[in-house]
Amino acid sequence: MQFNITFRQFGASDSLKEYAREKVERVNKLLDRAGEAHVVLSLERYLHHADITIQSGAWVLRGREKSDDMYASIDLAMDKIERQLRRYRDKLKMHHGRDRVHHRQDLVNSLKVRHAVFEVPEAEELAVIAATSTSESSTTTKAADPVDTAASAATRVVRATQLTVKQLSVDEAVMQMNLMDNDFYVFHNVESDALGIVYRRKDGQYGLIEPHEPPALAVAAGT
Repeated sequence: MQFNITFRQFGASDSLKEYAREKVERVNKLLDRAGEAHVVLSLERYLHHADITIQSGAWVLRGREKSDDMYASIDLAMDKIERQLRRYRDKLKMHHGRDRVHHRQDLVNSLKVRHAVFEVPEAEELAVIAATSTSESSTTTKAADPVDTAASAATRVVRATQLTVKQLSVDEAVMQMNLMDNDFYVFHNVESDALGIVYRRKDGQYGLIEPHEPPALAVAAGT
């Protein structure tokens, strides 16, 4: 297995690197295909974050956890991966065996979606920024709406990633979402030939969002 580790906001540690490697290699033994692992360990607001991603064939497994101890965070993140791997182990073997998943992936390799995480200030902070914007813009003859200006100026992107849109069935998309420990997943639905989003509902069920073609357009297309 190819193993990569990144340390952020604190110095590299050989003991942590070896500890994470041992944990990942133990899980790798449960995989039918040799995988590639990337571990990101970071210190944020006095909490130790472990973000572990393992790719095996077409599938991606991911565990993210935080605690007040980095070794504990690694354990918790790997526990998540192991639980999902054991849950879907038979299905993963089936898909690896038939190599059906992504057989047309070359057609959509160029299609990616951007996932951005951002934060917006509380109403009180927004009011202060808006008031400042109003006073600063009073000297100009044509000023933008101070509330809109404050909101756009205060919104901060925390992180952004690009995700490749893969061709999957709905069941496979739900499995990939769970393997990645995500609350949603964007995919190309092989059954409807449309871009779709599966997501986890608060009641424990799953939802599917897909574009709906208006009846008038559907009739026109069929003529």
